[in-house]
Amino acid sequence: MESRTEHDSLGEIAVEADKYWGAQTERSRRNFPIGGGRETMPREIISALALMKKAAAISNHRLSPQRMSEEKAARIVEGCDAILAGELWEHFPLVVWQTGSGTQSNMNVNEVVARYGNLRAGKALLHPNDDVNMSQSSNDTFPTAMHIAAALLLERRLLPSLRALTGAFRALEERYPTLLKCGRTHLQDAVPLRFAQEVSGWRSSLEKDAELITLSLPPLYALALGGTAVGTGLNAPEGFAEAVAREVAAMTALPFVSAPNKFHALTSRDELVFAHGAMKALAGDLMKIANDIRWLGSGPRNGLGELILPENEPGSSIMPGKVNPTQCEAVTMVAVQVMANDVAVGLAASQGNFELNVFMPVLADNFIRSAHLLSDAMDSFRLRCVEGLRPNEARMEENLHRSLMLVTALTPRIGYENAARAAHRALREDITLRDACLALGLLGEEELDELLDPERMV
Repeated sequence: MESRTEHDSLGEIAVEADKYWGAQTERSRRNFPIGGGRETMPREIISALALMKKAAAISNHRLSPQRMSEEKAARIVEGCDAILAGELWEHFPLVVWQTGSGTQSNMNVNEVVARYGNLRAGKALLHPNDDVNMSQSSNDTFPTAMHIAAALLLERRLLPSLRALTGAFRALEERYPTLLKCGRTHLQDAVPLRFAQEVSGWRSSLEKDAELITLSLPPLYALALGGTAVGTGLNAPEGFAEAVAREVAAMTALPFVSAPNKFHALTSRDELVFAHGAMKALAGDLMKIANDIRWLGSGPRNGLGELILPENEPGSSIMPGKVNPTQCEAVTMVAVQVMANDVAVGLAASQGNFELNVFMPVLADNFIRSAHLLSDAMDSFRLRCVEGLRPNEARMEENLHRSLMLVTALTPRIGYENAARAAHRALREDITLRDACLALGLLGEEELDELLDPERMV
């Protein structure tokens, strides 16, 4: 394999000739053979770094044209745009398991952009540190990239998927406005409710999750860039932080601003913890909703059988005709993974030592994974389960009228203890609640028929 010689402050090193990365990337590639090369830095982080460096080049040219010439800025922008267009992914080999500041991935982007620009210019125009990384430090670029990546994912991927799923439940709710069913608490029969009311609980939970995730966005719009190494802004021109934030805001159409306190912005990851906590809340609600649906669809003959789920694939390799609630199971597994990711995010965020957090790559990786898993799971759940859900109206009616908890409606007339006597007798003798009340002489037929009407109870 052909190679070329690159150098950094530690000396020379051979790099594959057709790769755009340089010496620092190559050292990291060799020094961290962890994860079998599968767990590479998320593309969202690489893209966010490219977006930010594009904004930095434009701002540097405006603020320090004597150092950042128009030609240099144009070539940096060109290289960043190539990354953002997805043309250069093969040149980003580094794994998550590297330095905790993300320095090597920052340098990976610097080196790729510099070599891309130099090849296009036909000369040694750009230096990865002096030009592409001008006015920056890995200590402020990586936190900035994390915020950009997180905000974009939540705005453009997670929230649209969440709102689409919410809409599917709203449509289900509106299709069956009057259908009555037995409620359940503690997995036991409870008083009646409408099916639409039960679905409205699922829908409202998701709406609340969307509110919480939206609340987590403004803190993510604050960018650390401009703090450089420790938050003081050393080597960055005056106004650089604000200029870059304006450029990023213009490029993304999101209200990014410069973080008011760069010492906080470099060392604390509380904004990401808060946002991931909102995703964990969503995971918890999805777990509950998916479990409700698979329990209500249990059977088809020896379970509750109140919901008919879409039949997507055979459910057993040995039992012919079996169909399982596989979409519900996928959603619940995703929920478990997101809850586990939240532990990693919280622990990583706690490792801010003095002026820097040094667990950023693993935090970013878990955050991004959670956002994608939840988005994909909600899309699949909506398309392959929720939109095809149908109530088993006959089973709902049967279960409703067999429920002993209809007796609750009698307590204002006959008292709690007499109502309990009727319920226990009905259960013990396997008779209807109406017949138990008549046998005990508690109420007459006409009054029982009126009070035990489920429609009056909802």
